[in-house]
Amino acid sequence: MLADDLRGMWYIAMKDLRAYYFKPPNISWGIMFPFAFVLAFAIRNPGELRQLVPGLLALTILFGTSSMEAIVIVFERRIGSLERLLLAPVRLPALLAGKLLGGMTFGLTVTAVVLLVALAVFGAGSVNWPLLALALLLAAAAFSALGAVREVFEAQTLANFVRFPMMFLGGIFVPLSSMPPALQVVARALPLTYAVETLRAALDGRALPTTALDLGALAAFTAALFWLAVRALARRTA
Repeated sequence: MLADDLRGMWYIAMKDLRAYYFKPPNISWGIMFPFAFVLAFAIRNPGELRQLVPGLLALTILFGTSSMEAIVIVFERRIGSLERLLLAPVRLPALLAGKLLGGMTFGLTVTAVVLLVALAVFGAGSVNWPLLALALLLAAAAFSALGAVREVFEAQTLANFVRFPMMFLGGIFVPLSSMPPALQVVARALPLTYAVETLRAALDGRALPTTALDLGALAAFTAALFWLAVRALARRTA
């Protein structure tokens, strides 16, 4: 059973990547949209541009992983291909994990492009590579699970209702320490906050005392969102 699940996850992810993700519009949008937001902020408030790189990476992986999940799942439900996948010897959590793996792979790919550009411009410095890789992987898993929601319109509305506040409350443009206490509490309930903090520590080449807590929070968000996504998909396919 485990071998069937792992094999099913692999083929589902590869199918989605070929059929949906790696298309020029998706790649260009996944890269340019976060760049546009960060560039607009940099023009409005010029300063140390290198300090915006962690936020740029976090935004890229957020939008790269979460934007297509809802469309892919709902599209396949409407044409009946998701039901055909349910007939395969693959359990529902493994099926959804394959879907999320496709989103994670796409998000990590476009984020790698942005990372290479940033390192070429600002230099690698003293990057903590193991921490950077772990932070990107956990962020991709959490944000990919965030994208697995109900209907296309509802999914995009819900996703944007969560994503856009995260952009401004996650410590990308404004440090958490300068926010009002109430907003700091809200920011601590958002996965992007922990992704930005961990990425900033990794790019600075240091592990803060809170880094382990940040990684743990990302892992907890991943587990909770995946569990909710499995339950929601089970109800819709029952």
